[in-house]
Amino acid sequence: MRASNPYFLIWILCALCLSSSLSSEFTPDDNFLIDCGSSSNSTVEGRLFLSDDSNPNGKSLSTTSNVSSSSPLVLLSPLFRTAKVFETTSQYNFKIKKQGRHWIRLYFYPFVSGNFSLSLAKFSVSAQNITLLKEFQIDSGSVIKEYSLNVTSSNLVLTFTPMVNSFAFINALEVVSVPNELIPSTITSVEKVEISLANRVLETVARVNMGNETVLPNDDILSRLWVADGPFLMHNDQVVVGKFVSNLTKVNMTRGSEIKAPRFVYGTATRLGADVDVNANVNVSWSFDIDPGYEYLIRYHFCDIIDLFLGSISFNVYVNSWKVKDHLDLSSLTLHIPGAPYVLDTIASPIDSSKFKISVGPSNFHEYSAAILNGLEIMKISDSRRSLDEPSGLHSKKGSNVKVGLIAGLVAGLLVLVVLATFVIVLCRRRRSALVRHLKEEENFGANGRESNYIIGSVAFSNSKISYRYPLAAIQEATGHFSESLVIGLGGFGKVYKGMLRDNTEVAVKRGTSKSQQGLAEFQTEIEMLSQFRHRHLVSLIGYCDEQNEMIIIYEYMEKGTLKDHLYGSELPILSWKQRLDICIGSARGLHYLHTGSTKAIIHRDVKTANILLDQNYMAKVADFGLSKIGPELDKTHVSTAVKGSFGYLDPEYLTTQQLTEKSDVYSFGVVMFEVLCGRPVIDPSLPREKVNLIEWVMRRKDRDQLEAIVDTRIVEQIKLESLKKYVETGEKCLAECGMDRPTMGNVLWNLECALQLQGDEKSRHGKESSSQADLSNHWEASVSTTQFSTGNAVDIAGISMSKVFAQMVREDMR
Repeated sequence: MRASNPYFLIWILCALCLSSSLSSEFTPDDNFLIDCGSSSNSTVEGRLFLSDDSNPNGKSLSTTSNVSSSSPLVLLSPLFRTAKVFETTSQYNFKIKKQGRHWIRLYFYPFVSGNFSLSLAKFSVSAQNITLLKEFQIDSGSVIKEYSLNVTSSNLVLTFTPMVNSFAFINALEVVSVPNELIPSTITSVEKVEISLANRVLETVARVNMGNETVLPNDDILSRLWVADGPFLMHNDQVVVGKFVSNLTKVNMTRGSEIKAPRFVYGTATRLGADVDVNANVNVSWSFDIDPGYEYLIRYHFCDIIDLFLGSISFNVYVNSWKVKDHLDLSSLTLHIPGAPYVLDTIASPIDSSKFKISVGPSNFHEYSAAILNGLEIMKISDSRRSLDEPSGLHSKKGSNVKVGLIAGLVAGLLVLVVLATFVIVLCRRRRSALVRHLKEEENFGANGRESNYIIGSVAFSNSKISYRYPLAAIQEATGHFSESLVIGLGGFGKVYKGMLRDNTEVAVKRGTSKSQQGLAEFQTEIEMLSQFRHRHLVSLIGYCDEQNEMIIIYEYMEKGTLKDHLYGSELPILSWKQRLDICIGSARGLHYLHTGSTKAIIHRDVKTANILLDQNYMAKVADFGLSKIGPELDKTHVSTAVKGSFGYLDPEYLTTQQLTEKSDVYSFGVVMFEVLCGRPVIDPSLPREKVNLIEWVMRRKDRDQLEAIVDTRIVEQIKLESLKKYVETGEKCLAECGMDRPTMGNVLWNLECALQLQGDEKSRHGKESSSQADLSNHWEASVSTTQFSTGNAVDIAGISMSKVFAQMVREDMR
C-alpha cells in the first residue's frame, strides 16, 4: 500500500539523509560534574564526576552502606556514598565559558556516618541570588533536584545556607550547559498570553515517559531521567482507558528532536484504549502533584507510532479544565513526515489546586480519533521574587509513635496559645479602631465640605479618593479576590496587587500578611505619614481597609514599577543617563520635602531602589513609609531608636550608635546613586570577591581614577565626563562615615541639577523645565529672602522658574 505512494520513498530518503547528519552526542561548553565529599573521581554511566576533596569549605563524610534498593535512582548510587557538609554559609564558584541555559542538578541522600545523620540537616540553596531551595530537609530516600537557569555572567555561584543550629549538605552536583533551543524565550499560556522565560528559572517537577517504561540518563544526550508513567495514570473503574504501546522502528528523529527528548521516549506511548467508545467523551489522564501559586511550563511530546492504516489521527489536549489544543492533527503538524516527533509547549497556573490533571481525548472533528501521548515534562517557573521556594510538604513527616503524655502537653499548649491569641486579637482590634477614628477625623477635616459621589454600601468616597476607609468587598472586587495573576510585587509587609476601582482608577493594593504587633505598627505608621503629605514625588495614598483583621493600604498605581527592576534583573527597557539623572533628582526632591516640609523632619529609614517607583512618564516617587520615623525635637540632634532598614543601604553610623538623623537617609540615597550609575545590585555574591560590595568596589576604582570603569556599560557612551565627576563626587559625599560630613538633601539636589546642567540639557526628558530644578530654585529663593512658609496644608510649593539664576550659580560654582 505504501510502496505505491511516490511520496513515501521521498520521505524515507530524506529521513536517511537527516539521520546521517544528526549528532548522537551533545558536547556541552560547560560540564562541571562533582562527586562531593569524595577523595577520588568517580565514573557513573560513562560520565566522570570529579572529587571536591581539595575544597576547603565544609567537611567530607562517607558511608559504607549502599543506597536503598527502593530508591528509583539506585543506578546512580555511587554518587550518594559521600557528602560535603557545611556548618556555615558556603559556596561553589563556577567559571562559565558560554552564557545561556544551564542544568543545575543537586543530589541528596541523607545517610548516616558514625553518629552523624544527614537527615537532621535543614538549609537553603540559592544561585545568582535566586532561591532554589528554602529550609530544605529530607529524612530518607535519594533525591535529585534539577533546575534550568539562564546564566548571564562569567561566574555562577551556588550558595548553601544552613538554618540556625543546623547544617547543609550535598552529595553531588552538576552544572552543565544545554542547547539554547531547548527552552524557548517566550511561550503562549493556556490563557493565550505571551510569557517570557528569558530570565526565569525552571525547576523540573515531573519528566515522564509514557508507555510505562523508564528511560535512564545514559539513553538521553542531555542525561535526563524519564520515569515510567504508570504510577501517574488515572484509572476508570469500568474500562481500561489507557493502553501502553511501543514501536521504536516507527520513530523518525528529525533534526533537533534528540534535544527535546530521546528516541526511547518517542518510541513508546500511552494511548486511548481501543475498546473505549470515542463518542463517550472519555479521556486518558494522568495526575501530578504541584505547588499552587506558581506558573508551570508544560511540555507534551507526541509521535504517531500507531499503525492504523486509517490515515492520520486527531485528538484534544488538556490540562485541568483548560483545552490546550483542539483537534491536534499530528500528520499536519509534522508536515506529513511519518513517525516525526512533535512538541507542544504551554504555561498554566493551577487555581486553588495542588494537582495538574493532564489529559488527551477524542476529537469529534476528525474521522478517526485515537488520543496518544509519548512523553510529558512539567517545570515550575520562578515567581516575581525570582524564587522557587520548596513547599512545606517536602519537610519530613513525623513518626506516629507519639507518647500520650506528649499529645496531652501539646493540646494544653495549644489551648494556652488560643487564649493568648484571642487576647492579642482583641487588643489589636481596639488599637485599629482607635486608628480608624483618628484617620476619620482627618478625613472629615480635609474634605472641607465637599460632596461625595462614589458610594459602596454605607461608605462614601470623595473625588480626591484620599484617606478614606474602603470596604473589603470593594478591594476584593478591584483585585479579583486577590488573584495571584495580579500580584505585582512582594515585600516584608506582604503582597502588592494591581487593582481597578469601579470608576476605572488603577491602584496598587498592598495586603499585609503579618498579624504581629510590628505589622500593625508599620500599617499605622504608613497611613499616618501618607495622610499628612501630598507631593508629586511621594506615592499618593488612596485609602485603606482594616476589616476582618486585614491590613490593606491602597496607593496610586505606578505603571513602570520599581527603579530596581529597570536597572537589573529584568527585560525592561534600559534607562538612559538623562533618565537616570531625572529619576535621582525626583527621588531627592521627595526626600528633601520629607526632611523640610514640616516642623519636624520625617526620616524615611528605608531608602532603596526597590522603594523608588516610576509612573508612566518615568517620574520618580518615593514609596513605602512603614519604617519612617518623625525626626528629633528642635533642641535635639537625633532620635534614639532600634536599627531598621535594608542590608547594604544602612547608615554605618546609625548601625553602631542607634542614633537616627536625616543624614541616615542621605547615606542610603548615596548608595542608590551608585546603584543607578553602575546598574548592578549593592551586594552581588556571584561576582568576584573584590566586586561583591558595590560601594567598596566603586571607592577603590575612584581612588585609582577609573571612574568610567564603574559605569553601566549600556550607558557609558552617553555620559559627559564633567557630569560623571559631579555625580560621583556628590554620591561620595553622601557616603561619608560621619553624618555631620554628609550634605543635606537640599545640597544633594543642587549637585544633581548641576550634573544635569553639565550634561548639556537644561530641560527634563519631557521638554519642560525640571520640576526638581524649580523646587531647588524655590528653596534657594526662600533661603536668600529668609521668608518663612508653612506646609501644613500639604501643598507642593514647586513651580517658579529660576533657570537663569540657577545657571549663573552653576557657573559660579565651577569657578
